[in-house]
Amino acid sequence: MLFLVAPKPYPISIYSKSLIGLARFFRVASPTCYSILSDHLKNRQIDEAKELFERIPSPNIYLCTKMIAGYAENLRLNEALQLFGKMPVKDTVMWNLMIKGCVDCGDMEMGLKLFEEMTQRNVISYTTMISGFLKFGEVEEAESLFREMPQRDVAAWNAMIYGYFENGRVEEAVKLFEMMPYRNVISWTSVISGLDQHGRSDEALLIFKKMLDFFIEPTSSTFASVITACANARDLSLGSEIHASVVKLGYLYDTYVTASLITLYANCMHMDDSSKVFSERLHINIVVWTSLLTGYGLNYKHKEALKVFGEMIRIGLLPNQSSFTSALNSSCEMESIDLGKEIHGVAVKLGLNTDAFVGNSLVVLYSKCGNINNGLVVFKEIPEKNIVSWNSIIVGCAQHGCGNWALTLFAQMVRSRADMDDITFTGLLAACSHSGMLEKGRRLFQYIPQSSSVEVTLEHYSCMVDILCRSGKLNEAEDLMKSMPMRPNLSIWLALLSGCKKHLNLELAERAAENVFQLDPNCSAAYVLLSNIYAFSGRWSDVARVRGNMKRRGNIKQPGCSWVNQKGIRHTFLSGDTSHPLSDRIYEKLEWLTEKLKEYGYVPDQRYALHDVEDEQKEVMLSYHSERLAICFALITTHGSGITVMKNLRVCGDCHSAIKLIAKIVGREIIIRDSSRFHHFRDGFCSCSDYW
Repeated sequence: MLFLVAPKPYPISIYSKSLIGLARFFRVASPTCYSILSDHLKNRQIDEAKELFERIPSPNIYLCTKMIAGYAENLRLNEALQLFGKMPVKDTVMWNLMIKGCVDCGDMEMGLKLFEEMTQRNVISYTTMISGFLKFGEVEEAESLFREMPQRDVAAWNAMIYGYFENGRVEEAVKLFEMMPYRNVISWTSVISGLDQHGRSDEALLIFKKMLDFFIEPTSSTFASVITACANARDLSLGSEIHASVVKLGYLYDTYVTASLITLYANCMHMDDSSKVFSERLHINIVVWTSLLTGYGLNYKHKEALKVFGEMIRIGLLPNQSSFTSALNSSCEMESIDLGKEIHGVAVKLGLNTDAFVGNSLVVLYSKCGNINNGLVVFKEIPEKNIVSWNSIIVGCAQHGCGNWALTLFAQMVRSRADMDDITFTGLLAACSHSGMLEKGRRLFQYIPQSSSVEVTLEHYSCMVDILCRSGKLNEAEDLMKSMPMRPNLSIWLALLSGCKKHLNLELAERAAENVFQLDPNCSAAYVLLSNIYAFSGRWSDVARVRGNMKRRGNIKQPGCSWVNQKGIRHTFLSGDTSHPLSDRIYEKLEWLTEKLKEYGYVPDQRYALHDVEDEQKEVMLSYHSERLAICFALITTHGSGITVMKNLRVCGDCHSAIKLIAKIVGREIIIRDSSRFHHFRDGFCSCSDYW
């Protein structure tokens, strides 16, 4: 036997306590327990983690810390604070984690309270609070805390630099960077990225070259930032060199490096190279796909962009806000409301239709494609509207002649204390102009310098001159131009010249045209307007003289054309066009409409023929205008729905009168978007109230 004498036994109470403690140890410290809890927290199964945690009789400080982190990451701050408050012993790690949780959940007041109660702060404690202050724009508080730090590590310096850039304090960020006693690659990358994001891409590239001089080895994040700076600076040469370095160093397959390279070549109009970078491997990251999608849109290859978007959906890759914005922008550029509605449907399914960026793009899409009502519905669904949201809907209402809607929205904007800028007031003044609201336009123009921080720009003066001219106040418009603190630009003189055409003021028209030609001797719009004014007045010799001058200068009048978009295909028509495959049916429909118009008492306004020919020929010329051909095409290819026609020039007065009757004859709404605005024709009336 090993033991000849039995050992003296311990009291039973000691055995009991030891066994209980041992059992507790195995229950608490079990690797399985750690593993299951970690898995729950990693998968954000916070309720399952909580249930398991509460079954542990005496969780140690490690488990409590993990649980607090889990609560904070899932924005359940109250539960994290409750558990933190119950802890009899708290180490520095737990304090820092709890402070970070408060910052991440947006409760800076509680974070500061805990920071002040903390007895043993370290550099992480200070850095966490500094980052929190900077995150919420409290730069001065962050600076004060940074100065108070007993010691600073490079992370603290980096936090300040990053925060300065995030708050637009570019000079302070650069100055602090230059003061740093030691810089790591994160410091350099922050400055490169920060300068690029604030439009100083050339400086960012110089910083990168300086970084290489210091033999700092770039990371994938550095390369992504530098390539993005090359893209924004359109520096294809340097970008190509960095691309070669990226390949050699093995960073080519990093998601953000790949996305930056795609953007670089797209910005430099080398879409073939962008596509090549994308095709080098199979990508499942939305950032890379969105870069390619956006690149195609930037290069006016909108069909290809939408194909990329469709392929993303096909393979099950869920688009993000940027993907939707780029796809909707391409739909808008193609003026394809059908494709836009399909994308809108996908956004609704993914719950992104109320996102501000997606919502803003939808507002622009519907407004530009002729459906302002849908634009208003989308706008109302955006819970957190930004300045782009307000500007988009106000400009949209202006384009559709909905002046009262635009002013009502502006009143809501003022009540919500949203920011305003020069685009806001340009849209409002345009709305007044297209709705014939002279007095409201005057008051609004006076409001800009008196009640806002926005300076009156040339664009605002141009809108106000247009308002006065449309109302027949040509002399007042000229007086306003004389009183301007800056010289009138081309658009202002053209607004005056256009007003002279509407009200047939030849003397002022000649004066305005002379000023236009001084600014731009080759301005074809001025030649056309002046020629039309002479034609309206029957001064055909002056018409011939102006057209002769235009021809000698090599200026060619832009031919009027109209088009209809159907299922992503644009059907374009010129005046008297017979090239369309359905031309015979189109002209058959046109002849039928011409007879119907006569029955409704329509008499062609021959002044709009603008040529010195026989009256009968003038009538034929007017009846074959491009917008009428486009309307006839839409009538024979669609049934019952509204018709939307786009036109590159202003719709002529004769066509405007005819289309009002056509809409009544066919019993369908006809929407015409010309170079100035939208016209909604319905039941013999137009939304512009003939104020076009």
